[in-house]
Amino acid sequence: MDLFPRSWTALRTAVADLCDQDFEQPSGCAGWLVRDLVCHLVIDAQDVLITLATPVEAEPTVDAVTYWNVDDRPPTGQDPLDALTVRLAAAYEDPHLLRFHLDDVGSAAGRAAALADPGVRVGTRGEVLTVADYLDAYVLEWTLHHLDLTAHLPAVAGPPAEGTARSRAMLETIAGAAFPASFTDTDALLVGTGRRAPTDEERTALGALGERLPFVIG
Repeated sequence: MDLFPRSWTALRTAVADLCDQDFEQPSGCAGWLVRDLVCHLVIDAQDVLITLATPVEAEPTVDAVTYWNVDDRPPTGQDPLDALTVRLAAAYEDPHLLRFHLDDVGSAAGRAAALADPGVRVGTRGEVLTVADYLDAYVLEWTLHHLDLTAHLPAVAGPPAEGTARSRAMLETIAGAAFPASFTDTDALLVGTGRRAPTDEERTALGALGERLPFVIG
C-alpha cells in the first residue's frame, strides 16, 4: 500500500509546481488540456474519499487488476463525462483555485488512505474489493495520469520509478503477456495504453502482442 501515497504525493507535487501557463498546454489525454486533467484528478480524489467511506460486507468481486475496464479504442475527449470535465475545469478560471482544490481534496484522500484498514472491503462502481486492492489499482491511475501531465511538459518531474514498474506489471497482467525487455516501463505504459504509437523497431519487438494494442484502461 505504500506505493499509493508515493505515487499520489509525486503527482500532486508535480501539479503544485506548475506555472499558470502550463495549465493551458495539452495533456496526454485526448481532448484535454493540463487544466482539464488536473480537474479530473480532483474528481478522482473525491472518488477515493467516497470509496474509502463505503465499507461493505459482501465478498470481493474484483482485485487491483480486474477492477479496471479495458477497451481497445483510446478516448476521443467527446464522451459526455469527459466534456463535463472540460467545462468544469474552465469554470475555475484562475489556475491557483484549481491547484488549491486539488491540494485540499487530494491531501484529504491521502490521509484517508493512510488511515484505512487494508483488509476492509469497500464498494465502488458496482464492485467490491479490499482497500489494499483498491489503493493498488490507483497506483496505475496515478502513474498513467502523471505521464499524461508531463506529455508536453518535459521539464516537469515524472512518476516514481517504483510506481511505473508496478503499473507495468499490472498492465502486463491485463494483457496476459509481457512487453519486450527492451521497453522501459514508461514506454510499455505509453505504447501499451495507446498514448503513443510504437516505432517500427518497437512494433517488431512486440510481435503478436502489437496486434492486440492498445489496452485502454478506464
